[in-house]
Amino acid sequence: MDAQQLKALQTPLKEAYREDAGRAMITLKAHGSVDDQSIACKVETGRAIVTAGLHPATGGTGMELCSGDMLLEALVACAGVTLKAVATALEFRLGEARVSAEGDLDFRGTLGVARDAQVGFRTIRLAFKLDTNEPQERIDTLIKLTERYCVVFQTLNLRPELVVTAIR
Repeated sequence: MDAQQLKALQTPLKEAYREDAGRAMITLKAHGSVDDQSIACKVETGRAIVTAGLHPATGGTGMELCSGDMLLEALVACAGVTLKAVATALEFRLGEARVSAEGDLDFRGTLGVARDAQVGFRTIRLAFKLDTNEPQERIDTLIKLTERYCVVFQTLNLRPELVVTAIR
């Protein structure tokens, strides 16, 4: 896809959202079922059902997916798609591009071993390896815009309001 094709796809959407902001508000959903035989949750991905379980550092077998890994994978997926869309829109000459994310966890927090140990990632590092001969200024713009428009990155960065309910 080139910049003109992307623009042709997105222009009518942008116009509709400018005319009626309510049309831009979409609720995405995810669903899962707690496994009755093990400490796991079966998550419906839209393509398949995947099973998430405990990380080996918390007593898991490593056979199920780790939700922390899934969070990083979602960040990589979103950042990669966003990078490609921004590069396309900017007519940025991009060969191969690789995206990676890694995060540091202190499992003492998750296991309740130390009250001062944070539950969740302390640091997440997102990296792009780009095959390009573009000048550094354009690379900086590409990365800045990727950060700005990546939904998962911005969600982690801005901490949305979280609401938890239990329904019987």
